[in-house]
Amino acid sequence: MAEITSTITQSHSSQPKLNTSSQVTMVSHHNADPFSASDDDIPTVDYSLLFSDNPVQRFLALENLRQACQEYGFFYLVNHTIPDEVLDSILKGFSDFFDPKTIDERKVFRKSGPSDKIRWDLNSSAGENREYLKVIAHPQFHAPSKPSGIRKILEEYHKAMRNIVAGLAGAVSTTLGFEEKYIEKELNLKSGFDVMAMNLYPPNSRSKGVIGIPEHTDPGFVVTLVQDVDGGLQILSHQGNWINVYIPHHAILIQLGDHLEVLTNGKYKSHIHRVIVNKNKVPRISVVTLHGPELDKFISPAVEFVDEEHPQKYHGMTYKESLEANGGDDIDVQSSLEKLKIYV
Repeated sequence: MAEITSTITQSHSSQPKLNTSSQVTMVSHHNADPFSASDDDIPTVDYSLLFSDNPVQRFLALENLRQACQEYGFFYLVNHTIPDEVLDSILKGFSDFFDPKTIDERKVFRKSGPSDKIRWDLNSSAGENREYLKVIAHPQFHAPSKPSGIRKILEEYHKAMRNIVAGLAGAVSTTLGFEEKYIEKELNLKSGFDVMAMNLYPPNSRSKGVIGIPEHTDPGFVVTLVQDVDGGLQILSHQGNWINVYIPHHAILIQLGDHLEVLTNGKYKSHIHRVIVNKNKVPRISVVTLHGPELDKFISPAVEFVDEEHPQKYHGMTYKESLEANGGDDIDVQSSLEKLKIYV
């Protein structure tokens, strides 16, 4: 794993926070170009230092993580334990998988019903431009068998990423002032429901519109993302600014999920993001994994985060109920955060 120097990003907590989707719309439409975004810095967290034997290094790394979680909701993760060749293999594997000459083989995975474990589709419209494959990866692993070797590549990658997420759960628990197993126990992550989505975004010359994926948040504890080329992914910060995402080579983008927001009663928030393809000169592949609680786990704000100054902000619901609240099914992993919020 190539060494990358971590940085501690300065606090922006003095800037106003956005709390509702209506406010988000107001901010995003202030610009003449509704899809413009800045190149603001994104926090970088050094995974290795979160577990350093040096108490000063570990304290600073955990403080950096706390700041990234509370003030941003997303960060780059560097110096993690996934070998570079594993990251290269999965991106190359899905470049081969999305071969235009074999598209008829993929059509067998088109939506057949809510019990799908593998799902493929191709959308080319003003509202969405991507080809994707989704698989349920945990607690039982599913994957296509073609092309040869793709299942092994997927499984190796997912196993390595789950180890990273388990470590992050311990570190995030520590930043919240709890013992390391806190989030694991509250969300039952060992039996958690993980969905992987492999996306192929077209270059602008072949898209039917500007949008790759429209604005959304993601359910779960965290979302992990790796990609082969930069360009297109934009995140709306808690301060209301659209930011372009440029992931360092062999780094991982970590995004906090809706159910960490619910569990912490809004202390750590998820964030809106989108994919824009109007400036893409070449196709872009991303591998996204939504790491969720156990499907039957009831998630509501923990009592430790609710008091007179911080009244309960979210309804409780099982993870499965929340995934199906907007009429979708488990593999769709649709956000239902707006339905979980308590408005007064």
